[in-house]
Amino acid sequence: MSSITYVLVHGAFSTAAAWGPVARELTLRGHRALAVDLPGHGLDARETGMVGISTDDDVAAVTDVVRALDGPVVLVAHSRGGLTATAVANEVPELLAHVVYVSAWCCVTGGPSTYVTPEPSALDALAPRLLTADPGEVGELRVDFGTTDPGALDALQEALLADGTRAELLAVLATMDRRESLAIDEDAVRVDPARWGRLPHTYVRLAADRAVLPALQDRFVAEADAVLAEPFTTAELATSHVGAQLRPGPLVDVLVGLTPP
Repeated sequence: MSSITYVLVHGAFSTAAAWGPVARELTLRGHRALAVDLPGHGLDARETGMVGISTDDDVAAVTDVVRALDGPVVLVAHSRGGLTATAVANEVPELLAHVVYVSAWCCVTGGPSTYVTPEPSALDALAPRLLTADPGEVGELRVDFGTTDPGALDALQEALLADGTRAELLAVLATMDRRESLAIDEDAVRVDPARWGRLPHTYVRLAADRAVLPALQDRFVAEADAVLAEPFTTAELATSHVGAQLRPGPLVDVLVGLTPP
């Protein structure tokens, strides 16, 4: 039995349940895996929703989990979860053996608000159709993932799981939260070369991703490589944004191939 623990951090509107297939596959291969619900998500849902939850809260939640574990920890993040992973690695690099980004945000030259792409992602284009309240008025993002609108479902399929079935998409949407935090500490979620840069880091590029476009994934890697002595180790999977989690074999092949120091 490996002493490594893979700590899995979900993305926006997601929950620990999204990592279920990956955690199961890792466990069946003899490894330890723990998927975390970030504050306000999944089983940590609150009556007040995501209002008042910040980057600091996310970092504290993940750091508490990492501190409680024995042996080396590989921190694995998907999508917006990369912001949390970066902030955790900046804060406590000594607690981690490796940090892995799966089509995840890895900000280097600025905060996430500076990464505006010429081509909007399929998810960006869809967002206004799914919003159920003005974020400025309610203090959080609220969306309707329970929509029955065929056009919206087609757009969600394209954005999240173009290589999957409608039944698979509906199962994924059923696990997702309908609220997300607005509060992001743009400085905390930027790579600190002196601390984050001490860690081995891997980027898993999802070539068919329409939510975090491959061009943006490539930018994260190129910017990090430009300021760090050690470049990203990279891997590429020909799958969609959530396809890598839903059909976990190829991603788990990458994860178990990592060699912590």
